Amino acid sequence: MTTAVAAAVARGAGVRVAAAAALRGGGGVAAGGRPRAGPARPLCTAPGTAPDMKRYLWERYQEAKRSTHELVPSIMSNLLNPDAIFSNNEMSLSDIEIYGFDYDYTLVFYSKHLHTLIFNAARDLLINEHRYPVEIRKYEYDPNFAIRGLHYDVQRAVLMKIDAFHYIQLGTVYRGLSVVPDEEVIEMYEGSHVPLEQMSDFYGKSSHGNTMKQFMDIFSLPEMTLLSCVNEHFLKNNIDYEPVHLYKDVKDSIRDVHIKGIMYRAIEADIEKYICYAEQTRAVLAKLADHGKKMFLITNSPSSFVDKGMRYIVGKDWRDLFDVVIVQAEKPNFFNDKRRPFRKVNEKGVLLWDKIHKLQKGQIYKQGNLYEFLKLTGWRGSRVLYFGDHIYSDLADLTLKHGWRTGAIIPELRSELKIMNTEQYIQTITWLQTLTGLLEQMQVHRDAESQLVLQEWKKERKEMREMTKSFFNAQFGSLFRTDQNPTYFLRRLSRFADIYMASLSCLLNYDVSHTFYPRRTPLQHELPAWSDRVAASRVPLLQEAQAKPWL
Repeated sequence: MTTAVAAAVARGAGVRVAAAAALRGGGGVAAGGRPRAGPARPLCTAPGTAPDMKRYLWERYQEAKRSTHELVPSIMSNLLNPDAIFSNNEMSLSDIEIYGFDYDYTLVFYSKHLHTLIFNAARDLLINEHRYPVEIRKYEYDPNFAIRGLHYDVQRAVLMKIDAFHYIQLGTVYRGLSVVPDEEVIEMYEGSHVPLEQMSDFYGKSSHGNTMKQFMDIFSLPEMTLLSCVNEHFLKNNIDYEPVHLYKDVKDSIRDVHIKGIMYRAIEADIEKYICYAEQTRAVLAKLADHGKKMFLITNSPSSFVDKGMRYIVGKDWRDLFDVVIVQAEKPNFFNDKRRPFRKVNEKGVLLWDKIHKLQKGQIYKQGNLYEFLKLTGWRGSRVLYFGDHIYSDLADLTLKHGWRTGAIIPELRSELKIMNTEQYIQTITWLQTLTGLLEQMQVHRDAESQLVLQEWKKERKEMREMTKSFFNAQFGSLFRTDQNPTYFLRRLSRFADIYMASLSCLLNYDVSHTFYPRRTPLQHELPAWSDRVAASRVPLLQEAQAKPWL
C-alpha cells in the first residue's frame, strides 16, 4: 500500500475506534482517541427474540454519529501535504549519484489547452482521413470526463475502472457517454471480475489475445474522451459499426497527431499557450548540479521540440545541465531492444552517420538502447534514479530488469490530496467507514425488524460511496481507489515506483541526503492492534512542510 493511501488507512483506524465505542454502547471517544467504556450489549439475537431491536440499533447508530463528529476535528488538525514525496520502498538520496528524467509531464507540464488540441486534431483526422461522419465534429473535449488508469474493452466498446484484484467498480462502466447499468455489466462479464487472460498486457496494451487496453499516459485522456464521443454518436444514431475498427482508427488518429508533428508544431508556434512555465524545474536541476550529481534526459519527443521547450522553462544553456540527452528514444523499446545504435543529431537537427563511441555532454543523440547506454556510461544499478510519468513505458523495465531506482510523477496527486483535506470529504469518509463498521458488527441480528434497519444503512452506505466517488470525478472517482480497494493503477504504481510525487518541485522540500521511509501501514489482520495506535500510521503532514532548505 502506498504512503498517500496510508492516510486513509490511518484515518480508518481512528474511525474504527469511534465505531468500536459506539458498538460497545460507550459515550463517544475519550482523550487520545480511545473509546470510553460503556455498558455491555448483547451482540447476537435469534429471530423473534429482540423486544425492541429497531430502537437498539438506531441508538447505536446515533452514538456512532456522535463519536464520528468528535473524531473529525482531530483529523482536520493533521492534514496531508500535497507537496510531499511518498515512498513505496525505502530509498536514500545519499545513494543516488545520477538522476534521469523523461521530458513530457516530468520536466515540462502542459496547459489544459493541449488536450483540447489533441482531441480536435484527432477528431478531424477521423473525418478527413478515415471518412467518419462529419457530425462528430459537434463533440468537444470535456476535461472532466475521464481519468488515467481506466481500462477499455476493445470488443465491447466500454470504458471502466478496475481495482487491484481485477474487479470492475460497478457504476464506472461507460458505453459512449452513458453509464452501463450494473445488471448489464454483471451479465456481460458473468459477474464483475475480469480474468487475467482478458486483461491488458504488461505495458497496458490490448495484444496477444488481451481484450483490454489500459490508458496510463496523461496524453491518453483526450483519446478516451474521443473514443467515448464517437461511440456515443454511433449508438445514438443507430449506426452499425465494428468496435475493434473504431478503437484502431481512434488510436491511429491520436498517434498521427504526434508522429505527423501536428502537436509539436502547434506547441512550438505558441509555446506560452501550451507550456506551463515552471521555474522550479530549473531550480531542481540547478540544485542537483550544484551538488555534483550527473543528469541525463531520455524522451520519446523530437529534438527541436525538446530544445524549444527546455529553452523556455530552463534557459538557452539547458544542455549544460545534462551529461547525456537522448531524444526519440521510443520507450519502452529503448529499454529492451539491443539492436538499435545511437545517432548524433547536429545543431540543425540533421542525423549524422558517425559511429558513437562516447555519449558527450552538450550533444543530442537519437534512438539507441539502454544496453548500449549502460556500456558507454557505466551508470548501473541503484545509484541511478529515473523520473517519469508513465508507469509502464518509463519505469517498469528499469526497476524490474536493471535495478534502477524509480520516481513517478503523478500530477493528479496534488489535487486529490487537496480534496482529501477538505472538511466535507473528511466528514463523509469518516462516517462512511464508521457506518461500514456498524454494518459489519450488527449483521448478527437476524430478526426481521433488525434486517429492515440494516437495509436502510446499506442504502445510505451505497449513496455515500457514490458521493465519495464524485468528490474526485463524477464518472470514475479517484485515480487511486475504487469503493474500498486500491485501483489497478495504484497496484502498478506501488510495484514500479520507489517514490512518487505530484511534480519534481517536491524535491525542493528535501535535502540531497534525505531517506524516504515507507510508512508501516496495517495489514488487515493487524487492524485491531493498530486501532489504538493511530499515530503510528502518520504520513507527511502540512505541519512538517515548514521551510526545509535543500542543503
